[in-house]
Amino acid sequence: MGVGYWRGVVRDGVHVPPDRTLGDLTAELTTMLGSPDPEIRDGLALQVLTVWIGRGVYDDLLVGLGDGMVAGLRVGIGETGTPTVFRRSWSARVIAHVLRRDNDEQLLPREDVLRWGDLLTSWLLREQDVRGWIPEQGTARAVAHGADAIGALAGSRHLDAMELTVLLDVVADRLVRPSPLDHGETDHLAAATVQVLARERVPFDVVERWVARVGAAADPESVPASSDPWLRTRNAQELLRSLHLQLLLGPHRPSTRADLLLAINDALRSSNGQHLPRMVTGK
Repeated sequence: MGVGYWRGVVRDGVHVPPDRTLGDLTAELTTMLGSPDPEIRDGLALQVLTVWIGRGVYDDLLVGLGDGMVAGLRVGIGETGTPTVFRRSWSARVIAHVLRRDNDEQLLPREDVLRWGDLLTSWLLREQDVRGWIPEQGTARAVAHGADAIGALAGSRHLDAMELTVLLDVVADRLVRPSPLDHGETDHLAAATVQVLARERVPFDVVERWVARVGAAADPESVPASSDPWLRTRNAQELLRSLHLQLLLGPHRPSTRADLLLAINDALRSSNGQHLPRMVTGK
């Protein structure tokens, strides 16, 4: 079917068309997620899929839908500068909606959620295309959308301390990649971190060590003289600042919030000696 068909579906209230099977409709929408045309990808495919997920259209088929989306994470993996980034990035967006639906309705078995989690985190660490806005094609932002899916995964009842700790490690591992994240991705990664912390399953000493690791990655003085210290530390520095802001002003207030803010403050002080008086940083 053409774009006009799907425009009509959206115009008529995003009801499931009776003239085709749901499987055929979903297959076409999945292909449309990879379109370089932002109307097709975002205004039609994503809108229809997310509305149908929210209305429960896929409740009995959620495993199959999720499997189709995680398969999309492998399309063109390793490529940069090609349109395949849209299929990967928009598949991650749909995965986030699938996981949130399960978080609300408890529809998915543990093994499927954990399997998707493994595939999702593996893709996020392997993703090479970190473009944000692409002229005439719109938003890519694969890392930001992957972070949103990680945040939804963190809310799953199927994840406990061990799995949530892995998610924190994935966030840190993504941050220390040499490619700078210039399109708000660190805010999304910080939000995913807050979702992990809000579960209050990871022991505080583990979280404290994680903050210290990010703080070390944010410190320009730890970078070899042969490398650009600002390029190497910017991702971690921005995440610490965003995490501090979200814990300070955001709606999620874990019971360890005060201690978390102190740990983040220490990491910010120690990694910003060039901007703060010696009496504040101790350097």
